[in-house]
Amino acid sequence: MNSNKTTARIVGALFLTVMVTYTLGAFVFVEPILNAPDYLVKVSANKPQVITGVLLELMNGIAYIGIAILVFPILKQLSESMALGYFGFRIIEFAMQIVSDISPLMLTTLSQEFVTAEATDASSFQAIGTLLQAQRFWANQMVFIAYGLGAMIFYYLLYLLKLIPRFLSVWGLIGAPLVLINVMLDIFGLNRLIVKGFSSSKIHSQ
Repeated sequence: MNSNKTTARIVGALFLTVMVTYTLGAFVFVEPILNAPDYLVKVSANKPQVITGVLLELMNGIAYIGIAILVFPILKQLSESMALGYFGFRIIEFAMQIVSDISPLMLTTLSQEFVTAEATDASSFQAIGTLLQAQRFWANQMVFIAYGLGAMIFYYLLYLLKLIPRFLSVWGLIGAPLVLINVMLDIFGLNRLIVKGFSSSKIHSQ
């Protein structure tokens, strides 16, 4: 019993670490710079901030791997195959996180070369920057797909084990598929269509 309580406290602390490190790393430090129109200039001017953000994202990955390791012995009591599936998706998630973080790190080097290059070379730097941005985008989609699939297994097993209040497990079972739906909409560009709506001029022309 004491062992389970200790594990629960550590897992809770790691969940908090996941929330804080990812929010700070991605949304506060990295993404505002990468999403700027002149991101190649901004990355060079804010290299320490970008690197700090990447390190926070990696800490986030290490924290959720820690969660997977700690809860595996508990989850496998109900279903070892599902517990292995959850752990496997966490490993995939972390691997894709690393691929995603390679992009801003490479952009720090590219941006430093860009600001010292001749204006005639700008197009080639922009092309490489676009590829690195695309790498981060697709890697992030894989991160969220692995997260969503793993989370469905995790919260389903927690629901059956009754280790946390069931409404929290149900909330997770609702949230995880929504993450997957959002990723699919983003991949196929449908979320932009939903937000912007249909073009009235095109509708009237039909």
